[in-house]
Amino acid sequence: MPIHRRALLGASLPMLALAALVPPHRGHAAAAAGAAAAAVRVGVLRFGSVAWEIDVIRTHGLDRAAGLTIETTEFAGTPASQVALQAGSVDMVVQDWLWVSRQRAAGADWTFSPVTSALGAIVAPAASPVRSLADLAGKRLGIAGGPIDKSWLILRAFGTKAFGIDLDQRCETVFGAPPLILEQLRAGRLDAALTFWPYAARAEAIGMRRVLAMEDAVAGLGVSPRTPALGWVYSERWAAVPASGLVPFLRAAKAARSILARSDAEWSRIAPLTGAAGGDELARLRDWYRRGIADRFDSEGAAHLYEILAALGGPALVGDAPHLSPGTFSEADDGAPT
Repeated sequence: MPIHRRALLGASLPMLALAALVPPHRGHAAAAAGAAAAAVRVGVLRFGSVAWEIDVIRTHGLDRAAGLTIETTEFAGTPASQVALQAGSVDMVVQDWLWVSRQRAAGADWTFSPVTSALGAIVAPAASPVRSLADLAGKRLGIAGGPIDKSWLILRAFGTKAFGIDLDQRCETVFGAPPLILEQLRAGRLDAALTFWPYAARAEAIGMRRVLAMEDAVAGLGVSPRTPALGWVYSERWAAVPASGLVPFLRAAKAARSILARSDAEWSRIAPLTGAAGGDELARLRDWYRRGIADRFDSEGAAHLYEILAALGGPALVGDAPHLSPGTFSEADDGAPT
């Protein structure tokens, strides 16, 4: 029997390796030595993976090697970082391309450089009757985020395509912040939860089962697995200023991700930043993080996924733009070898 009731819960690699990852501009080395460092103001979410990457950049001197000074401002959530970007308090934040496209359709000049394809997963307690997506019908499903969160819309689209069911009509849905959703799951008040990848990793570390990784749902919709989920967002006008430091920053950030992709010792070093409760949780966070790294991402996949999500999310998600706005994906290149 369909259930429509919803609830809302409250809201060190050697420097030689670095040189290979961050190649200098020809003819710029001497100028960089005498020039003032470019200051890049970056908004980061407290305890988020971007903060880990910035720490790696600083620890390994990637900022100094790139002629950069990175100034960070911490935010408690994504809406606050969006407001700061729009107000000019920061130069860059990590955001998804859906927001960028909608803003561009309204006349803004934000653009997007991909960082990760990592999404999340449906997780369930070991004793939960939920073993597959089809088992969610009639169950209590916690959802990290809100009704137009992209992972929830991806799951709905995949459920319709693969099983002929709209989970929005067949589940008792409970929306809330990721920590609260995990808490409700642990307390047995939910049968399963759709959550972001760091919380999926934490859930697995305490014995939860992974029912479905969202990357598999994306692939099931016929969308490239290299479609990005999040990336750096910044103004085209700011990026066009030679002294902005954009390209050196993108190179340094890619070098930091490469270190985290290769070095387990680096994860041990940043363990306090991750908040991991132990070695197993840290290893799961590391493995989930690494799944999202790619040398090149597929912007065409994003255009395809956008239209799928726009059909479900409607104007509340995309405004008046039924297609991905031109210029959503930046032409800036990090310049690092692939």
